Amino acid sequence: MPQFSYVARNTQGKLTEGVLTSPDRSSAIRQVEREFGIPIKLQPIAEGGTSPQTTAAPKKTAAASGTGTPETTLTSKAKLGTTHIHLFTEQLAHLLVAGMTLDEALGILVKRLKHPKLGALSKALHQALVDGRSLSQALRDFPAIFSPLYVNMVSAGEASGTLPDILHRLVKHLGEVKAMRDRVQQALIYPALLVVVGLGLVLVFIKVMVPQLMDFLSKTGQALPVPAQILLKTNELLTDYWWVGIFAIGGSISGFKLFIRSPQGRAAWDTFRWKAPVLSLIPRYRFYAQFARTLGTLIENGVTLLRALELLEEVAGNEYVRTRMTSVRQAVMDGASVSVAMTEQAIFPELFADMMAVGEQSGKFGNTMLMIADVYERELDKQVQITASLIPPLVMLVIASVVGLVVYAILSAVFSISSGLHG
Repeated sequence: MPQFSYVARNTQGKLTEGVLTSPDRSSAIRQVEREFGIPIKLQPIAEGGTSPQTTAAPKKTAAASGTGTPETTLTSKAKLGTTHIHLFTEQLAHLLVAGMTLDEALGILVKRLKHPKLGALSKALHQALVDGRSLSQALRDFPAIFSPLYVNMVSAGEASGTLPDILHRLVKHLGEVKAMRDRVQQALIYPALLVVVGLGLVLVFIKVMVPQLMDFLSKTGQALPVPAQILLKTNELLTDYWWVGIFAIGGSISGFKLFIRSPQGRAAWDTFRWKAPVLSLIPRYRFYAQFARTLGTLIENGVTLLRALELLEEVAGNEYVRTRMTSVRQAVMDGASVSVAMTEQAIFPELFADMMAVGEQSGKFGNTMLMIADVYERELDKQVQITASLIPPLVMLVIASVVGLVVYAILSAVFSISSGLHG
């Protein structure tokens, strides 16, 4: 039977090398996964007892290749969009499930992924494997691309020997998070367009039509009523002091950014975002759904509860929530259940905590959290639909009110002048 030399990383994170006998290459890879851990390299041994040697091709520089384009390199601050991260994870998972080693899969991705940054990322991760590092250790070199949640799930897959399954779960998780964000954004596109068009119409009405009408009315020599005078003053302010408005808006934005950069300002702003009566509904439901799905995914993949709660602190995105999640983790360390600790912090609805308590008591905590995620994703969709249906009539009401005030000012001037002419 053929013999294969292998390099694998065991559950303790150490590299192991050896030789095994197997009917074919696929069987050899499955045997390495079953007995030794994550296969990094696997080569058939020739009949002479040595692995086949391949002659390394000389490296081509940009000048030698004739392209003149320098090779893309990534730094620790490099960023990639969610779509590209999803594509990379999906392709890597497919190659591993197809029976390739991690070394071979990353080598193929270097050639397959046409996006310059994705190719450079695959090459950097492949080189890290050649240098003897694990995949999770290599991912930590790019904190702006891979979140702590992503890295720790890969680490859990390496430790448990289920890296392909973990990557497939990450693909599903990234797809669900992206779909949730896209649903919210798409629902708000139409209302945002209405706001922009409405403001444009009001501005054109005041700047173009009103001056012409008021110029005609003022030539009669009669005193204009108060609404018409206010309209004229508004037009003068927009004409003569528009730059003051731009500076005021710019200064307000800059001041707000400086305010939220401070710890106290960030805490105050995040507290307002979380407690605002109407504005916080969609962010809250989105957090509930993402929290439940992420926690369930981590628990189902072998991550401990305390480590999962620590990761969720890092991905909360809200200082108010993060502080209370820290208190939840501390309470769990002191012996409290997660549901009780969350109830005391009052950041989750009672239904959420009750369903979580059922999962703790039944011993199916991970599955229960995924079920809770389904519930709150449906609630999120409902809130998005309600908000999207309410915003257009509210915008139209505001625009109609502004236009109605302008028309009232003009008509009041016309009636006043008409009365004067009759007198």
